[in-house]
Parts: sequence; structure tokens; C-alpha cells
Amino acid sequence: MKQRTIQEAFTLEGIGLHTGLPIKLTFLPAEVNSGICVKRIDLPDQPCYELTADLVTATQRGTVLQKNEWKISTVEHAMAALSAADIDNCLIEVNAPEFPIMDGSAKPFMDGLQRVGIQEQAADRDVFVVRKRIEYVSPDGNSRVIILPDDHFSLDVHISYPSPILSNQYATLEHKEDFAKEIASARTFVFVREIEPLLEANLIKGGDLQNAIVIYDKLLPQEKIDQIAEKMKQPTVPADRLGYLCGQLTHDNEPARHKLLDVMGDLMLIGKPIQGRVIAYCPGHKTNTEFAKILRKQLKHQEVQAPVYDDSVPPIYDINQIKRLLPHRYPFLLVDKIVSISDKVIVGVKNVTTNEPFFQGHFPQEPVMPGVLLVEAMAQTAGILVLHDKEDPERYSTYFLKIDNVKFRHKVVPGDTLVFRLEFMSEIRRGLANVKGYCFVGGQITTEAEFVAQIIKNK
Repeated sequence: MKQRTIQEAFTLEGIGLHTGLPIKLTFLPAEVNSGICVKRIDLPDQPCYELTADLVTATQRGTVLQKNEWKISTVEHAMAALSAADIDNCLIEVNAPEFPIMDGSAKPFMDGLQRVGIQEQAADRDVFVVRKRIEYVSPDGNSRVIILPDDHFSLDVHISYPSPILSNQYATLEHKEDFAKEIASARTFVFVREIEPLLEANLIKGGDLQNAIVIYDKLLPQEKIDQIAEKMKQPTVPADRLGYLCGQLTHDNEPARHKLLDVMGDLMLIGKPIQGRVIAYCPGHKTNTEFAKILRKQLKHQEVQAPVYDDSVPPIYDINQIKRLLPHRYPFLLVDKIVSISDKVIVGVKNVTTNEPFFQGHFPQEPVMPGVLLVEAMAQTAGILVLHDKEDPERYSTYFLKIDNVKFRHKVVPGDTLVFRLEFMSEIRRGLANVKGYCFVGGQITTEAEFVAQIIKNK
């Protein structure tokens, strides 16, 4: 999969939910590996930073990120749309400390992305593939987020409130392709009993019945209702009628769908697309972003994720096809099959058995695969990457000129399955290829190295 950005710029204008300011927001294409970045064009020097969970500083009624004088809030709806559209790189220019609330949903952002279209980029996409269950429970025990292995991204959300109007609801998104139709239009919501405390906290200055679902679920005196309506500059309503004050819902479970939208947007802050199934119980921005921070820490601790290897899937190249690409033969052919290959990356596999000839002397009582052979196996896999797209690969040979930064982290023993991942560090120039290689066992890196190889046409 390749990284993606938008084909051309587009602009949205609206009111800030919390500041009440008129805001102009412009989405622009961005270079590969830049991520989702926000530039505050209203500040001196126009500071610009990538939106990541590391910068989250507050989560009251929205996700707030800050670094020095740069601060931005209410980003979750736009981030959800970018996630649904599989956008990896985008520059967003804004002239205020928050994104406009628009109609309280992600639909205006999704409509803009669909209108301008998506541009595929040259660089490969780096996906966070979930290999095991990861769980976060809020300190008060009221919220929980779980992520499980899956073959694509999906999301389930359960919400529960002590309210006769909004109690238990559930929403699900099985495929991102359904987001625009099923989730994007779900609006944010607020209870009438929450409005005064939010106003006292200097928030929701731009809130109204057009950009939020307002839920009246606890009887208040008519005088109190009139006061709240006056403060919000909205028409008053009869105090004896409980229910939704915003008219018709887009779906019966619109609040749950909006909570799903929020989870999706907040998890975009890990900085990579996710392959896994997320299940969230009573989520909020605090829980979502704390979970995103946990996932980011895991990503930082592993320089590169182990490739996904499913032995039930037929290989790209079996051993006979490998022999047509490489001159090596027994006992020195150290790659059994190739399971994935692209212009820049290759994944190969070797099953290590106790019958390997080198175990006779290394070592008879404690068989350990020699490190030099692990490097050789990675080099052979890199050779296949270099030669696979040649018209007559048997007419070429690869000779390694240099091996750098070799590290051995774990020993390899009989019964291990080695998974090699080799990637070009730069374009092939003057017949020289620079390659970075990793060897994994059980998802853990055992060996890594960098290679420089020369490609020579045989006489």
C-alpha cells in the first residue's frame, strides 16, 4: 500500500465551538512521511506541528493539542474524516486556536475530501498491525478501550448514560468505506444540564441547535431554561417537555455513532493507520487519547514492525522460482520462499530445522544458527529484491560491497521460523543498491544490518 494525500487544496469556513470565532480552515496536499500537520497562520512565524497524541494537553469537550504558543483544539472530526479517507499526509492551515465546528459532524470534512479526490504517493504506507490484545481502562473504571488483531480496521462503540432519553446505545463500523454514509453525519451532543458549567468554563461560545444535539432529560424550572437559552442566544423551549431539542436525528443511535467518530479521530493521533479491531466502552476524549499514547509508546519501542506472515497463503516465489533468481544451492541457499514483494520492500521466510548442516559444529550440544549466516540469508533476500524485476535475472549477479550496523539481539535455534524484511534505503544508482534488513522470530527482531550491493551483468 502506498501513502496518500489529497489531490488539491480546499477550504472550509465556520464558527469555533468554544471560541465563537469565525474560522478559516484550508487542507493542502503534503509530502510523503510528513503526517497530518497543522499550521497556525494567525501566529507569528506560523508554527506548524504534526498532530500526535504526544501533544495532547486537554480533553474537555474536545481534543486539545499544544506546543509552546501553538495550540489547536476540536480536531477530532476532521481527523476522523482523514482516517476514513486513508490520508497519510496533509497540511492544514488555520487562523484560530481551534477547527470550526461546522454542523457538529465530520460530514463537511468528508465531503471536502471526496470533492478534491485522493493522490497516491510514491512511498510505502507504514501500518500499525495489531498482533495481540491491548487494553486500557480509565482510572475510575468507567471507560475501557480494547484493540484486537484483525485483517482490517473496524470499530465497535458502546455508550451508557444515566438518562431516560439517552441510556444505552451501540454503533459499529466494519469498513472505512462505509464511514461517509453511516457515520460522518453524526453530530456531537450535549445535555442541557451540562451547558451552564461549560459556559462557566469559558467553553461552547459557538454552540447552538444547528451544530449539536441538545438533550433535555431532567426537568428544570422554566426560568432556568429561559436563562440558559438567553445565554446561548437560542429560542427557549417548554420546560415540561423532555427529549431532543434539535429536531430529527439522522439515526436512532446518532449519539453512539458520533462517539465512534470521536474514537476514530482521536486514534488517528498515533500517527499511523491501524489494522485491528477497536472496541470501546463509554469512551471519551480522555480515554481515547490516553489509549493513543499507549499505542504510540509501543510504536516507538519497536523500530519496525514484523511483517505479517500467514503460512496458509501461497508464496509469491517458491523455492524453485528462487533458484531461477539466485545462483546459491545446498547447503548455502538460505531462503525458502518469498511471501511479499514490491518495488521497495521484500519479505522472505526460512524455516530452521535441526537438520541444518551447520548445527553439526555450531554447536553440537547447543545448536545456534551462526550470525554470519543470518546476515547471508538477509543478503540473499535482498538479492531477490534487486533482481526480481530484471527481464533476464539469471544474467545478473549481486555482490555485496559493504555491510554496516550489524546487530544481533536474540539467538536463532532449531524450530524457529525466520521472517526477513528488506527495504531499499535509496534508489539504485550506478548499479549500487543500499538496503536495510531485519530478521524476525516470533515478531521480535533477532538481527539487523545495512547492505551495499553492486549489480553486475554477467558476461
